[in-house]
Amino acid sequence: MIIENQTFDEERALYGQRDLVVRNCRFDGPADGESAFKECENVTVEGAFMNLRYPFWHDHDLALHNVEMTELCRAALWYSSDVTIEDSQLHGIKALRECEGVRMRRCDIVSPEFGWSTRGITMEDCSAASEYFMMRATGLHLRNVRFSGKYSFQYIEDAVLENCDFDTKDAFWHARHVVVRNSHVKGEYLGWYSEDVTFENCLIEGTQPLCYCEGLRLVNCRMVGCDLAFERSHVQATLTAPVESIKNPLEGSRVVVPAAREIIRDIEGATGVVELTGGPGADALLAG
Repeated sequence: MIIENQTFDEERALYGQRDLVVRNCRFDGPADGESAFKECENVTVEGAFMNLRYPFWHDHDLALHNVEMTELCRAALWYSSDVTIEDSQLHGIKALRECEGVRMRRCDIVSPEFGWSTRGITMEDCSAASEYFMMRATGLHLRNVRFSGKYSFQYIEDAVLENCDFDTKDAFWHARHVVVRNSHVKGEYLGWYSEDVTFENCLIEGTQPLCYCEGLRLVNCRMVGCDLAFERSHVQATLTAPVESIKNPLEGSRVVVPAAREIIRDIEGATGVVELTGGPGADALLAG
């Protein structure tokens, strides 16, 4: 069935529909109804304006193309699976939660508490502004994603993030089994209490990064404005530029770096190796 050029504002307007295409429709109006597409299957929505709450709950095999979800479209996608979202705006709080098998391309996200407890989500060429972004999500693959906001990627597991730009704070806390590759990560207190997290060819900025970590790896990374790094962490790192300070890397750690303004060891067990190799920038740091 195809529905085109209509406006819906009633409660559960298209509840339980199957094998449906909806084109150029509006979900808005005085009835202020909720849950327009609840319990639907094999539904495609194209060119829609969504201004009502909870539209896509408990849906399966859902495709959204060029859909505008306003800030009043709260909690838009929950408990749904096999979802594709392309060229769309998700601007309501808690826009995605407890979903499985989600593919997003060229989307603009402005949504606090986005992506909580999702399982198997890919994002490509997207931008996002959020707080507590992707908390407790598993099976993430992000490519060319630009993110800004606090407390991102906390408690995530099994993730690969490539060619991304993250302007964030308190990111990757308690994260497990994560690879961040060819990316820029800016923000304070990065990655505390994480396990088996790897940064490859990344630029990392901000104070007190990567403390209390287990199985931490940095490969050919540059750290800028990073002081008190690696406190009480087990870390293997090769850094391409001098750092401000390294504090208490634990036994078994090895950090290879051109220079460090300060190496602090003031606890028992902080016997990790810090190998200073010299090279470009080392003299300037130490003379500064």
